[in-house]
Amino acid sequence: MDPTHLFELVIAMFLAIIALHYAAQRLGLPPSVGLIVGGALLAFVPGLRAITVDPALVLVIFLPPLLLDGAWSIPLTRLRRHMIGIASLAVGAVFFTCAIVALVTHLVFPSLPWAACAALGAIVSPPDAVSARSVLERVRLPRRLQILLEGESLLNDASGLVLFRFAVAAGVTGIFSMTTAIGSFFFLAFGGALVGVAVGTAWVVLARRLGDEYLIIATTALLCWTSYLLGEFVHVSGVIATVTTGLIASWHQSTVLSAATRTRGSSFWTVMVFLMEAAVFILIGLSLRGVVERGGGLGVVLATKGWPIFAILIAITVARFAWVFGSDLAIKLGNAIGLERYKPLGIPGATVLSWAGVRGVVTLALALSVPEGFPGRDFILVTSFTVILFTVLVQGTSLGRVINWARLTEPAADMPHLNLNQAEAVMSQAQLATVQKLAYDDAGKLIHPLLLQHYQRRTAAITNYVERTENMRPLLHAHFDLVLEAVATGRRELIRLHRAGEIDDETLHELERDLDLEELSAISAKA
Repeated sequence: MDPTHLFELVIAMFLAIIALHYAAQRLGLPPSVGLIVGGALLAFVPGLRAITVDPALVLVIFLPPLLLDGAWSIPLTRLRRHMIGIASLAVGAVFFTCAIVALVTHLVFPSLPWAACAALGAIVSPPDAVSARSVLERVRLPRRLQILLEGESLLNDASGLVLFRFAVAAGVTGIFSMTTAIGSFFFLAFGGALVGVAVGTAWVVLARRLGDEYLIIATTALLCWTSYLLGEFVHVSGVIATVTTGLIASWHQSTVLSAATRTRGSSFWTVMVFLMEAAVFILIGLSLRGVVERGGGLGVVLATKGWPIFAILIAITVARFAWVFGSDLAIKLGNAIGLERYKPLGIPGATVLSWAGVRGVVTLALALSVPEGFPGRDFILVTSFTVILFTVLVQGTSLGRVINWARLTEPAADMPHLNLNQAEAVMSQAQLATVQKLAYDDAGKLIHPLLLQHYQRRTAAITNYVERTENMRPLLHAHFDLVLEAVATGRRELIRLHRAGEIDDETLHELERDLDLEELSAISAKA
C-alpha cells in the first residue's frame, strides 16, 4: 500500500473514532461497544478493501503504553495487599480456563489435536487490560474488586502468552512438557521483572537530571516501548517488564516530576492513551470481515461452527465462575480454621468478579499470529473473535446491571484512614505551619501578614468543612459556582481586550492559563 494512502487511512480511522465515540455517548453505550460495532459496519462497506492486521505489530504498538498507563495509575498499597488474589486470577484462573477450554474444544471437535485445543484455550483465557479499563471506568466498584480486576488485567497477559507459545510449539513439533512450560513461565516473569526494575530505575535517575520538562515527557512516553522491547530482546516477558517499569515510575513520579511536567505530561498521555484504546476496538471491528471471509461466510460459520463456538463460550464463562467461587470457598474454609487475613467476597462480589472477564486486543493478536497450516487455524480465529464480541458486547454492557443487582458495599477494613477532605485538612495544617515559621524575619517581625492570613483562613475553612461536611456542602457548591461565574466573566473581558487590540497574544495566553488553572481548581473542588 502506498505510504500516503496508509496515512490517509490512519487519519480516517481517527476521525471515525471521534464520531463513533460521540455516538456511543449519545446512545448511552460503552465506547468500546460503539467502536467495535462501528468498525464492523465499516469493514463491510462496499468498495472498501479488507483490513489486515499484523498481530506482532499490534501487540508492540498498543499493548506497552496501555499496560504502562494501567500500572502508573494502579494503587500500589492495595496492589501489595491483594497480590495473592491477583496472582490467583492472573495465573491460576488463566491456566484453569485454558485447561477447561482445551477439554471442551476436544470434546466438541474431536478431530482437532490437543495442542490446537490448548492454543485456543491460551488465546481466550486471559481477560484484556484494554477491555477491562473500558468497562471499569464506567462503573463504581468496592476497592477490593477494583484492584483485583485491574491487577489481573495487567499481569495475566504474561500467563496467556507463555501458554500460547508452548501450545503452538507443541502443535508444530509434537512435543509438550508441562513442567518445562511452568518453569519457563516463572523464568520469563522473573526476568521481565528484573528488566522492568532496571528500566524504571534508569528513568528515575534520568528524570531527576534532565531538567527540561519536554525531554522528561518525551522520555516518559518512550518508557513503555523501551521496557517492552528490551524484555522481548533478552527473551523474557515484555509484559511483566513494562508493568514493573510502570509501578516503579508511578511510585517515584511524585518526587521526580515538577508540577508543570506532571500537568503537561498527563494531558499528552491521556489523549494518546484515549486514541490507542479506541484504535484497538475499531481495529477489532474492522478485522471482522477478514475473519468471516476465512470462515467461508457468515452462514457457513454459523452452520458449521456455531455449536462448538457456543460450547466454548459456555466453558469460558463457567470456568471463570468456578475458579472465582472456588477461591472464595477456600477463603471461607481458611477463615474457619483461623486464617483470617482475607475475607470472602460473598456471592454478590464473586458474581461481579466472575462476569467481568472481558477479552480484547491480546486475544485478537494471538489468534491472528497462529501460523498458517496450524491445525484448526480458521476455527481458532473465528472462535477467538466470537469470544471478544461476546465478552465486550454482552458482558461489558451488562456489567453495570449486575453490579446494581449485587448492591455491593465497601467493607470498613478497605476504607482509607482519612478521606479526601480529612487529608486536605492535614495537608493544609502542614502548609500553615511552614508559613507561620517563615512569615517572620530573623528579628521576629511579621513580613508576610497577608500570606499568613490567607493560609489561616484557608485552614480554618477546610477544618470547619471537615467537621460539618453535610451542612457545608451546599454552601461549598454555591461558593465555587460563583468562582466559576467570575472566571467566565474574566475570560470574556480578557477576550474583549485582545479583540480590541489592547493586549498582545503573549498577555492573552498568560492570563488565559491563570484562568484555566483557577477554573480547573474550582471544578475539582466541587466534585
